[in-house]
Amino acid sequence: MTGIVAWFARNAVAANLLMIVAFTGGVFGYTKMEQEMFPVVNITGASVSVTWNGASPQDVEDQIVTRIEEAVADIDGLDRITSIANEGFGVVNIKGRDDIDMDKFLDDVKIRVDQINNMPQAAFQPQVTRWEQRNNYIGLSVHGNVDARTLRRVGDRVRDDIANINGGELAQLGGVIDEQVNIEVSEEQLRRYGLSFSDVASAIRQSSLNSSGGRIESSTGDVAITARQLADTADQFGNIIIRQSTEQGTIRVADVATIDDGFATDKFKATYNNEPTVFVQVPQPNTMHIVEYTDDIKAYVDRANDPSNGILPEAVKIDILFDDSVAFNARMDLIQQSALTGAVLVMLVLLLFLRPTVALWVTIGIITAFAGGILLLPYFGVSWNILSTFAVLLVIGVIVDDAIIVGENIHREIESGRREGLDAAIVGTQLVLKPVVFGVLTTIIAFLPWAFISGPTRMFTQQITFVVVAALIFSIIECMLILPSHLSHMKRQSFDGPSGKLLKLQHSIADSLLWFANNLYKPFLELAIRYRYATVMFFFCLFFLATRITGMGIVPFKFMPEIEADLVRVEIDMPDGTPYTRLEQIRDQLQAVSTLRWRNRSNNIRT
Repeated sequence: MTGIVAWFARNAVAANLLMIVAFTGGVFGYTKMEQEMFPVVNITGASVSVTWNGASPQDVEDQIVTRIEEAVADIDGLDRITSIANEGFGVVNIKGRDDIDMDKFLDDVKIRVDQINNMPQAAFQPQVTRWEQRNNYIGLSVHGNVDARTLRRVGDRVRDDIANINGGELAQLGGVIDEQVNIEVSEEQLRRYGLSFSDVASAIRQSSLNSSGGRIESSTGDVAITARQLADTADQFGNIIIRQSTEQGTIRVADVATIDDGFATDKFKATYNNEPTVFVQVPQPNTMHIVEYTDDIKAYVDRANDPSNGILPEAVKIDILFDDSVAFNARMDLIQQSALTGAVLVMLVLLLFLRPTVALWVTIGIITAFAGGILLLPYFGVSWNILSTFAVLLVIGVIVDDAIIVGENIHREIESGRREGLDAAIVGTQLVLKPVVFGVLTTIIAFLPWAFISGPTRMFTQQITFVVVAALIFSIIECMLILPSHLSHMKRQSFDGPSGKLLKLQHSIADSLLWFANNLYKPFLELAIRYRYATVMFFFCLFFLATRITGMGIVPFKFMPEIEADLVRVEIDMPDGTPYTRLEQIRDQLQAVSTLRWRNRSNNIRT
């Protein structure tokens, strides 16, 4: 290692090329990195959901949930099973161990569920969903004073438009209920035409379907025979023929029933600023560039809200509910401001105690180390997110220390008069080579296990670990191979010339730090070493005290702090059987209180 240090110190071209590679590679790596608030996390588990309209929770538990639990109870890698049985709906949550192959586990679950052959006939097919944590990065409200069906159609069209935009392919429609065609058969009309309820039901069942009749092969080509008669609207159901005869003619469903296009329930209401609304939420895709994607979606919103484009009806508008790119840009601005402020402060502090040349190259070295670290991050699968930016702030101090140690030791070799120039740069670096390298290696070793822990937590800890490791690797490269070459031309400080007074002032400040180290810190350090057992016990006592105040709750511990969000969410659970009118009363009370508080706040701001 000492030979490599000497070679780079003597070959300034190689050192400068290495620095240029770090800078250009950092720019390249930054453009290749994904941008997101949080990474997508795959969790070792799956949910099996089954819908059975009209069934009681007890029936759902006995005939659906229990059978699914029995089918998956002995799957390899199973951790635990939890189930929920509601009216008309059941869910079985299957949690796997953190060390399993999730793809194989999911295939086993699907195979076991497909083998169940005694499900109720009226129940829908079970749906198996893989667990994953995928953040919604933008949300839209499509609102206006129009009927629910029109608003649903507009919402579907907006969702489809956003799905065709880069980053919006997973767009989902929320705040809606399923559409339903209601057919009310009249007993009087049935008696009039001599029909029964089963005749109407059989006609609908046999006519409203899509079927395939095979394929006809001929010398000119093959012809597929298909029937596309699946009814979807009230008019289509009304035209279904129940019976044809010479006496009564053609009897259709519309002749014996009242048909209307409706929804599965009328006990649901979503509003935005007191207007009916549907929500469009966009989960982040696997490849995420949050700023680019949100800009494209917001551009679409601007086009849609422009009446001249004819995208939306006149009474309908789109508003943005939340936009994670705002918080992301704020975090990036904070990183840039912190980096710039930190670089300036580091340089100013170094100017007080070291030569201006040392301060300048140490500051540039810190930037070089980060640029080189960013070059490696895309190959580690790291994206710009809340966790990786936190890791950048975390590792700044270590990188600063390495460059300062090497630069200060070279500076001391020159000022002591023992060596000058190239020799001082080589020897000064070699003297601190082992402590700097081993100090960085111990830090890397401390963070590296985070990259290999099992379970979904690894997706979070890897982001921090790889940022720290990449930055520290280039920190060693910069302070051992690049910085000595830049300081190899430095000579002993001269106080002559127009800047002599400022240099003398700087020298006196540096001497004051040396006086503090020699007259105050050194005697205290010698005392601590002389009574080393007492020193060790003192720090053990401090460590024990720190653990106790945390365990006693004096200093609370939370893995994730509670941070106030821009969106306030209120959920109220009412007892089963509560009338829907009571729910509407409570909702109106909450809206009235929130509106009153907002008006009072606005008045206070204007005052």
